[in-house]
Amino acid sequence: MSVLIPCTLTASGKANPPIKQRYIAARTIIPGADQTGLYLNYLKGKNIAMVVNQTSIIGERKTPVVDSLLKLGVNIKKIFGPEHGFRGNASNGATVDDAIDSQTGLPVISLYGKHFKPTPADLMGINLVIFDIQDVGARFYTYISTLHYVMEACAENNIELMILDRPNPNGAIIDGPILDTGYRSFVGMHTVPISHGMTIAEYAQMINGEGWLKNHVQCKLKIIKVANYTHSDTYVLPVNPSPNLNTGQSILLYPSVCLFEGTTLSLGRGTMSPFLEVGHPLLKDKYGYYFTPVSIAGMSEDPPQKNLVCYGIDLKNYNTATLKSSGRINLAWLIELYKAFPDKAHFFNAYFTKLAGTTDLRKQIEAGKTETEIRQSWEPGLGKYKAMRRKYLLYQ
Repeated sequence: MSVLIPCTLTASGKANPPIKQRYIAARTIIPGADQTGLYLNYLKGKNIAMVVNQTSIIGERKTPVVDSLLKLGVNIKKIFGPEHGFRGNASNGATVDDAIDSQTGLPVISLYGKHFKPTPADLMGINLVIFDIQDVGARFYTYISTLHYVMEACAENNIELMILDRPNPNGAIIDGPILDTGYRSFVGMHTVPISHGMTIAEYAQMINGEGWLKNHVQCKLKIIKVANYTHSDTYVLPVNPSPNLNTGQSILLYPSVCLFEGTTLSLGRGTMSPFLEVGHPLLKDKYGYYFTPVSIAGMSEDPPQKNLVCYGIDLKNYNTATLKSSGRINLAWLIELYKAFPDKAHFFNAYFTKLAGTTDLRKQIEAGKTETEIRQSWEPGLGKYKAMRRKYLLYQ
């Protein structure tokens, strides 16, 4: 595995800017894709496949990386698209079919349709695969599952994978129960906590290093690091990573509130504020805040509690800085709403175990365990994960 890092350029005949100005410039976070000077020459003469979506952009103009590289003469042969598709306009969970991209004429192979993993036929004639997708740092966000299968396919077909790394907006939070491998699924493939605190490239190194690929194969990686980044940095995503993560607030709340997808409650899908409100019709006598989910094309056509008035909590103005400062997800909302819900036998659904990665969390909440007691049960697994994670970090 090789890592390319940005060089420091010296000024030629020009006066240095004031110290304060130089410091600000030095701390500008630059995603890997933007640093074309570090990888463009490496792409020459190669047949390229790209794993990308609407977050794969370059520069302040937010030019799609595929368009930029095509104009620079890169020989892109095909595109692989994850959940929500190459252009990011498919609803959550919707099957995405293979297609021809109307803007570039390139074939788009879906990795969220007939199969999750590129086939040998898909990779025939390809010399290098480039992975450039913005992640949000949660185990159940499926782009890291797509990463796993792309790495596995590249390893099995002796093809190098280049990762254009991007910051993790939840990089300071490492928390949650560790996945029990008995409940492995596409929304939880690896023995990591809910909020894993790694970038895509760091996560790829961990997949390799821990032997998580089939038959313990190793994927040859070339990483273009993010410049001037640490896990504690605040990073505002320039593009929505998926249709229902449509605000900076929802991205920061996502690791905490996505567990509600495994309950009968609405998480705001079917509104313009998904992941920012949680409620149910049966909570009418408990909460004054209310909202009504409806069908919204391209976001959520058939949301939970569709066309019903839901009562619950409003998180639009919640201070997400408390999550970052504590390094923890918020578990209190789940415990509170379970206690308030009158029909407890139907609060959870089968999907909850996949999201939690364990049966323990549901049992603990049903048994009335406190948050402190639940968190204590996450050790020593969480401590072991943090020690393992340190081996693969590229950033402080």
